[in-house]
Amino acid sequence: MTLHKSSADFADRCPIRDVLERLGDRWTMLVLFTLEEAGTQRFSVLKSRIPDISQRMLAQTLRRIEQDGLVQRTVYATVPPRVDYALTPLGQSFLKPMHQLLAWAAENHEQVRAARRAYQPPQAVPAL
Repeated sequence: MTLHKSSADFADRCPIRDVLERLGDRWTMLVLFTLEEAGTQRFSVLKSRIPDISQRMLAQTLRRIEQDGLVQRTVYATVPPRVDYALTPLGQSFLKPMHQLLAWAAENHEQVRAARRAYQPPQAVPAL
């Protein structure tokens, strides 16, 4: 008998954890916002628009968000092959609440930074 459920079991039952674990990484939002801003793009153009992402990480990120249904990958039978990436309707719908989050972050950024600077970690209470 197992007392602890695996994280995969929990993710299956918890939509917030399941979705945010995949979409809350360092690169996913940048890729999605770049596709929203620039429209359908080739891999090399995405790479140039996000200069600090490695080719490997961009490929992994695109594969994951394609698997999640947020991006559509279209391969054209040309020489050399051409591959385009575009947001799906699901990807576009995901970005709507993300714009609200970005607006909140921009509006409250200085307050958050001030709170971080002012924060004093709690002191240990001496044992009696």
